[in-house]
Amino acid sequence: MSKRKIGWTEGKIARYYKEGRGQGELSNYKPWLTIQDVPSDGRAHRVKGWTTNRIHHLLSDMEYNYFCLLDWADEVIDIREQFPLSRDITLSIAEEKSIRHPIDSATQTPIVMTTDFLITVRKEKEIIYFARTVKETKELDSSRVIEKFEIEREYWVKQGVDWGIVTEKELPKDAIDNIKWLYSAYFLSDDLDKKLLHSLYETLSQNSMPILQLLQKFDETFNLANGSALSMFKYMLAHKIIKTNITKKIDLMSNTTVLEFPPNFITEKRWAN
Repeated sequence: MSKRKIGWTEGKIARYYKEGRGQGELSNYKPWLTIQDVPSDGRAHRVKGWTTNRIHHLLSDMEYNYFCLLDWADEVIDIREQFPLSRDITLSIAEEKSIRHPIDSATQTPIVMTTDFLITVRKEKEIIYFARTVKETKELDSSRVIEKFEIEREYWVKQGVDWGIVTEKELPKDAIDNIKWLYSAYFLSDDLDKKLLHSLYETLSQNSMPILQLLQKFDETFNLANGSALSMFKYMLAHKIIKTNITKKIDLMSNTTVLEFPPNFITEKRWAN
């Protein structure tokens, strides 16, 4: 898909607001920027979210990695990427702090600043919002980057929202690799035989052989296409029907991956048929 023209004018900004950019929640949210709107070195990602059931536009590998962690977290109930900040407020902050507000160099139009992620979290009965910006550590040495972050930080202080910077140091590799491995399996429910899923759950919970060996044996026993049991296994992990320590690399070739089997799975009505 071709990229849209880069550059900002007041007309373009007005059109984005009219399109509903930066508005809505969950599946109805529209990010201010999509991967078609910005230059890219090929590291942008379009990913269907588990939490929101919509396509997310992630503009870098680091954004994608952090998004995976958010989508996995049980307490996260909404994820809004490329969230726009009110220009009136950011312009006021820039003036107060004597910081040059970001502008389009060609048109001299003040741009709409964005925060990479606005995250909605439920903690017991309380709903809390967090704003997070994703940046590589090496980029934090730039004084101009820090100036723009100061505008962003002060903006969220005024909104009463916790804001912070996430760097590669806060992104656990094994957990992210595991979640990416499971990602597409989350949406397999329509293609799965619930009786087979139940049988595999019981087989896994009662067996101590290496996981891959057991999955291959299950395919043979039930005359399934190669990889069928693996897909079901990934689906159950993605939905946390079977649980594991996501921060430890999932190793199918040995017994080192510890699985947990919540007992209520067997009696849940959705798997009874």
